[in-house]
Amino acid sequence: MLLHDEVHARPTARIRLPALVVYIAVLNEGVSRQQECEHLRLLPGQEALGSDRLDGNFLRLRFERFTLKWERHTEFTRYSVVQSLPAEALLDAHDPDLHSASALSAEWLSGIPGRTISAVFLAMVHGELGRPEAIVTKAQSWFGANPIVASLMGANGHSCAFADFQVRPDGFERMLVVAPADTSETRPGRIAQRLLEIETYRLLALKGLFVAKDIGPMLARSEHALAEITTLLEGKKDSDQELLERLVSLAAGVERATAQHSFRFSATKAYDALVSQRIAELRETSIPGSQSIGEFMQRRLSPAMATVAATAQRLTSLSERISRASALLRTRVDIATEVQNQLLLEKLTRGQEMQLRLQTTVEGLSIAAISYYVVSLLVYAVKALKGAGVPVDPEITAGALIPLVLWVVWRTTQRIHKKFHAGH
Repeated sequence: MLLHDEVHARPTARIRLPALVVYIAVLNEGVSRQQECEHLRLLPGQEALGSDRLDGNFLRLRFERFTLKWERHTEFTRYSVVQSLPAEALLDAHDPDLHSASALSAEWLSGIPGRTISAVFLAMVHGELGRPEAIVTKAQSWFGANPIVASLMGANGHSCAFADFQVRPDGFERMLVVAPADTSETRPGRIAQRLLEIETYRLLALKGLFVAKDIGPMLARSEHALAEITTLLEGKKDSDQELLERLVSLAAGVERATAQHSFRFSATKAYDALVSQRIAELRETSIPGSQSIGEFMQRRLSPAMATVAATAQRLTSLSERISRASALLRTRVDIATEVQNQLLLEKLTRGQEMQLRLQTTVEGLSIAAISYYVVSLLVYAVKALKGAGVPVDPEITAGALIPLVLWVVWRTTQRIHKKFHAGH
């Protein structure tokens, strides 16, 4: 049910011409819903407005002279006020004062919690579109002779849109929509939403440009440092420990920049796509002698978006190059370690060989010593037999037993070796 209702969470406003839309979008970082609710309670008759009504991210309040729409998004909140347009601000007017025509006070508008990202006065009036060039002339006067962009919207040219994309001293931009008298109330709502979203998303997308400019020098320094490390890595003159410390420090800086700015770069890409989508939905046609909204965005916004995309790709590429350099350094360290291990094994092998020779020598001496003691014992035994009257010569008997004793001791030693190796 929640997924189904989300499709209808933000219905398009119905606007009866002539109308004035007062639109403000603010960054809501650090601004709670409670703060926004408290500001909405300052409106007439809204003293008891419950904060739970802001849980759905959309709220429409109806008043006697106007309608206010509140919408909260991921990083911005927008307020749209739809009211009637005074007669002195219609198409024939010259640079009308729209700020004083607002149904909401300047104090309430300026007190909206959050940092303002976009503020627009959008006037929507009736007019005949048979001669678009004449409409452009009137619109030029309505904007006070400021340079404007103009578009004929819809496949059948159902309305005209004008904008100068300039912030006036009161902090607001101005837009103008001219539509025939038979225009329905739903079409102006869709047009207003698209135009206001184009301007909001355009400004939000441009936030990434300043981030790209800020980290540009850091990327240049990091790329130069990586080139130096790679050169030293190729030369094999510097110690691996020093190179590793420099590479780790460089990687930490790049990863910190990636963590800090990856969201902004991704958001910029998404906002730029939304701007292009909303422009496509206008289905605009150029008016001879005037620059269309799409052409204006293409010429002014596209270079900035290309810069952001290039910086994001540059940051990603630098991170990948550091990873490759780290892999090369690890390979170099591994090879050096293997060489050291090989030398150590050779030393151990030589030590073992010497130990084996020494052990063999010791074993030979041990066999001789044991045989000597055994023969000595046998001599005493033969002497005892001679003393008992047995006719034997102790020296001859001992000499004859020496080979046998040596063979028995050697054989016993070999059997001990076999049992030891079989047990391991």
